[in-house]
Amino acid sequence: MRMSFKLIIEGFADGAEIPSRFTCDGNDISPPLRWSGEPSETKGFALIMDDRDAPGGTFNHWLIWDIPAYIHSFPEGNEHASLGKSGPNDFRRRGYGGPCPPKGGGPHRYFFRLFALDTPTLGLSPGAKRSAVDKALRKHALAETEYIGRYERS
Repeated sequence: MRMSFKLIIEGFADGAEIPSRFTCDGNDISPPLRWSGEPSETKGFALIMDDRDAPGGTFNHWLIWDIPAYIHSFPEGNEHASLGKSGPNDFRRRGYGGPCPPKGGGPHRYFFRLFALDTPTLGLSPGAKRSAVDKALRKHALAETEYIGRYERS
């Protein structure tokens, strides 16, 4: 029996509040991730974290691709995910940028999406923009799994 593709974030339940240590109000470090159940033909992974409730539209917080197929976890504080390539987030830097919604703007949802890919590389240079990664993912994604966290600044 094949397992379903699943992403787990240690430290908070799917759909629950993101602890402040993973946000701009805390240490702004990335949470520990682990995954399993990808399709057998998977040759690599890509990860996107974004906020779809941002006032100006979707806000990109973390963008990593060309993660080797043998990797199945990132430890806490692995902002740059050295075993892959990273692109700029909407804070205009590479790596993880934790939740930091406007104060008093209500709760925001943060989507962590992991893609299983049919190729070990998307053919993009480090620093590629989100639009280029999205385009490559449309061609190479075999499966996708999602985990959601919530955060509100008061």
